[in-house]
Amino acid sequence: MSEYAIDAKNIYMRFNLSKEKVDNMKEFFIKLVKRQLMFDEFIALYDVSLSVKKGEVLGIVGLNGSGKSTFLKIVSGIYKPSLGTVQVNGSIAPLIELGTGFDMDLTARENIFLNGAILGHSTKEIREKFDEIVKFSELHEFLDVPLKNFSSGMVARLGFAMATITKPDILIVDEILSVGDFLFQEKCERRISEMMNNGTTVIIVSHSIDQIERLCNRVLWLEKGKTRMLGETEEVCKAYKTTTSKF
Repeated sequence: MSEYAIDAKNIYMRFNLSKEKVDNMKEFFIKLVKRQLMFDEFIALYDVSLSVKKGEVLGIVGLNGSGKSTFLKIVSGIYKPSLGTVQVNGSIAPLIELGTGFDMDLTARENIFLNGAILGHSTKEIREKFDEIVKFSELHEFLDVPLKNFSSGMVARLGFAMATITKPDILIVDEILSVGDFLFQEKCERRISEMMNNGTTVIIVSHSIDQIERLCNRVLWLEKGKTRMLGETEEVCKAYKTTTSKF
């Protein structure tokens, strides 16, 4: 059995960006069939390799557009890399985009059961965990309010509570801890620490270097889709802060 929860080798991710303005999907497909669309090629990730040991907490830092979220989506199986391989050993709970797996027209109560089913939990399991989910998310007074009326912070609370009601082998967090009030961020960090202590592998993308320094064992620094640095948290964060302070 592999000692790695995630083993990514030589990952490239290429996107084609349309040069032309297309007003609707019908026009897009007509131009596509007639081969009248022109594209610019954009490489979001360029030869990124990374192995994450089971139980490790890895932080990913980089400026906007550096490829952080793209890499997480590849690890989560949302994207398939253009080149390279990713081996994932264990179950994944991805917290990548706020509202993913939620129906914004349904209430929080309804979404707990809907999202639970999407995450693979039975109705019985969700009923057993229901009070815990509500308590952690602090949404007691809003259970019967449609999610479209929630703030982004409230949606983040519910999403985090849902993703962590059972212990996944791998937890992937993309900036979600930066949403909401300070006390709730602390609460999320405590839960992540508990999961770490119980052997869950965690990958965190955050613009908060303090958060990365508190939680992570190692850090990957991405710059324009390439690995700028990979190593111990203190060393990478020090170099990153020195460089970004110049901007």
